Amino acid sequence: MAKRTKKQARRLRNLVMLCALCAVVLTVSTYAWFIGMKTVNVSTFDIDIATTEGLYLSMDGSSWTYQLDARNTEAYQGNTNTWAETGLIPMSSVGDMDSNASRMKLFEKGSLTTTDGGYRLLASRVQNFATSSDDTSKLMQGKGYVAFDLFIKNLSGEEYYVENNELNEEAIYLTTNSAVTVAEGGKANTGIENSVRVAFTQIGRVIADDTIDAATITGITCNGGGDVTGICRNAQIWEPNDTDHVQNAINWYDKSCYKRATDGDDVTLESSYDLETKCGTVVNGTANKTYAVSRELLVDDNVDIYDGATLNTYAKNSIDYETYKNASNKEGYKLVDFPYFTDTMKDLKGTDRPTFMKLAPNSITKLRVYVWIEGQDVDNYDFASLGAKISVNFGFTKERFTGVDVNYDSSNTATLPDDVVGTKSDDATE
Repeated sequence: MAKRTKKQARRLRNLVMLCALCAVVLTVSTYAWFIGMKTVNVSTFDIDIATTEGLYLSMDGSSWTYQLDARNTEAYQGNTNTWAETGLIPMSSVGDMDSNASRMKLFEKGSLTTTDGGYRLLASRVQNFATSSDDTSKLMQGKGYVAFDLFIKNLSGEEYYVENNELNEEAIYLTTNSAVTVAEGGKANTGIENSVRVAFTQIGRVIADDTIDAATITGITCNGGGDVTGICRNAQIWEPNDTDHVQNAINWYDKSCYKRATDGDDVTLESSYDLETKCGTVVNGTANKTYAVSRELLVDDNVDIYDGATLNTYAKNSIDYETYKNASNKEGYKLVDFPYFTDTMKDLKGTDRPTFMKLAPNSITKLRVYVWIEGQDVDNYDFASLGAKISVNFGFTKERFTGVDVNYDSSNTATLPDDVVGTKSDDATE
């Protein structure tokens, strides 16, 4: 009976798992955002994805299955997936999309100079976009992060809604066992896992039937047209370990960050800082804001990495996300207090659990998934990279409630059929 109960529990876990990316192991060898321009090397990178009935996955738009290893499954010809073989470079993003290139905007460090209260930051845009119709080579040049295209076929309804309207879509939740941790062989208590970000961008979708060929599916862009519904929705970005801060990261922040004077507009002057007053505190167990980079930062922008009301108290260079999102012209803004989807939100129970993203029924949606280290996170300090390895696990489910939420009786001896527990590996033929 115990063996049977254990088997049933395993099947229940599989039932609620719609999409799982497992064991993303990154090996870290050198320094992070603040001082070094060196990289975080990757030795192994395994991504396994599994689904249950009605949701199928593909890397090429033609072979559909319940389970795949994204890194080692053949992708479509001409793909621009990048697996950071040359190393991870800390970056920053607020999830804005470039509709012309169908790419998320990322910014990397252009220069970093010490100031009396922190570090002056210059940032340039990562070259993951084409600047003209014949300059598609730049789509391949983005380095220092992970990005890949994933196609999801959702057969949970027969109606296909052509218009891009979230009200026509169904809620998807981040599974409660999603986590970023130090991997086996890594060194604990360095905190590198606390500055990882994972973004999901929906590029566009088509109806899920045999009238759509693979070339149309893989060629989906933000602009849509023809059979394609363009989406180009700003990214949903997950911040794992939002309340976790190792003592070494706290010590680094406490040592280097001083309050910036209200009139201290020149980031290079000693008089721009109150050297008698430390910045706002960082406490393990409490989440801190991340003021992420929203555009290129130049010398005249006078940005210190600690700028922000809750850090060095200098609020002139930062803005809340709602104001930024609703602004008709965003060029004047520099740093944004970004509202990540956090582990704290993921771990809420029952009806308090928030939607992570939405997918349309009877559709094939092209997602582009990004993984990077957020340079503006206070947990990203120079020695965090000594942690060496991190493991990223996350998944999606349509089930809002877990067994605990509904007081599920695990002694129930009913057997779930194999065709709903995500064990199939045959191609989808619906």
